[in-house]
Amino acid sequence: MGSISARVPDDLEEELQTFIDEERLDTSTAIRKLLSEGLDEWRTEQALERLERGEVTFSKAAELAGVDTWELARLARERDITWGGDDHLESDLDDL
Repeated sequence: MGSISARVPDDLEEELQTFIDEERLDTSTAIRKLLSEGLDEWRTEQALERLERGEVTFSKAAELAGVDTWELARLARERDITWGGDDHLESDLDDL
């Protein structure tokens, strides 16, 4: 397992300590959990942006986000993203 070191502002450190206390985690576990959740959110946002720009098919966006197609459809609907273009339809059907 790799090691990461970072300096954080005092207010962020205090908020992290509150999270650690409330979740009853040790510092390393808490930071790994928050980092993982943040990267999951970032990956999903990137996939949705690429889908919206037409760079990837719907099924590829779901794969990039690490979610199933139903979850991606829900997320896309929440953000009012339309993905149903003719250029990707055949590829999406092949992927299903």
